[in-house]
Amino acid sequence: MKDRFIDKQFRKKSLERIQQINAIINEYMESSYSLTIRQVYYQLVSRDIIPNKQSEYGKISALVTDARRAGLIDWNAIEDRTRYIRRRNHYASPGEAVRDSAYMYGTDLWSDQEHYVEVWVEKDALIGIVQQAAARYDVTSFSCRGYTSDSAIYSAAQRIRAQIDAGKKPVILHLGDHDCSGVDMSRDILERLELFARKPGMIDLHRIALNMDQIQTFKPPVNPAKESDSRYAAYVSRYGVNSWELDALPPEVLTQIIEDNILKHMNVYRFIDAKRKEEAEQAELFRLADAI
Repeated sequence: MKDRFIDKQFRKKSLERIQQINAIINEYMESSYSLTIRQVYYQLVSRDIIPNKQSEYGKISALVTDARRAGLIDWNAIEDRTRYIRRRNHYASPGEAVRDSAYMYGTDLWSDQEHYVEVWVEKDALIGIVQQAAARYDVTSFSCRGYTSDSAIYSAAQRIRAQIDAGKKPVILHLGDHDCSGVDMSRDILERLELFARKPGMIDLHRIALNMDQIQTFKPPVNPAKESDSRYAAYVSRYGVNSWELDALPPEVLTQIIEDNILKHMNVYRFIDAKRKEEAEQAELFRLADAI
């Protein structure tokens, strides 16, 4: 929805840029994706509309802010995935509460699977895309926010240990930037999970993005590796002086990568049977809501 709060006269060049931004937004909204400002920026860079410079990111961020306030860009098209509202649910009747529960009803669709899968992403700004892709297959998703805390790793290790004790093989699918710290985070996650779960060698971690083969295929914009990073020397010796951000991959590419890797660890026939059973039980709840 476009909603105007200010009157602002934009220069011709700015209006052209807003049109280009709206074209990108419309392309992704047709596929039910919303974008962060950083993703909009990288789409402009990857299409050779603007250079890949921090100063350009600042210009795009300011322009999007002004254009939204002036009613030229849809408010629902750009989202901030780092801030959440929490409130208690309210219902007009018991039947409405049961119906809401029916919509939310779910069983463990992986209870009869060999593997237990979670998808972890370095950046909180991408959790919406990751969660959407993972939820389709009843897979837990988690935003690491960089080098995640010991508290979060410990909590994850306990639920993963419980899955191991139940006879399952846990798999972490990790997505992160291809830079000095982003690459190292995959190692750090696995080491601490094994430490806190007390299950060395029993947890699989697959770094599914961003990897060099994907960089060569999708050609995301190049950034210089951070010389101030303590891992700079080790990174440069292996990959060179360039780095790439996960945000630069289009949402549909990220979604496909996640789905393909989930399916590698899933017995599809068992999943379909579990889904059918869940849907039958959900239908019973809807009938109960109608009766109330």
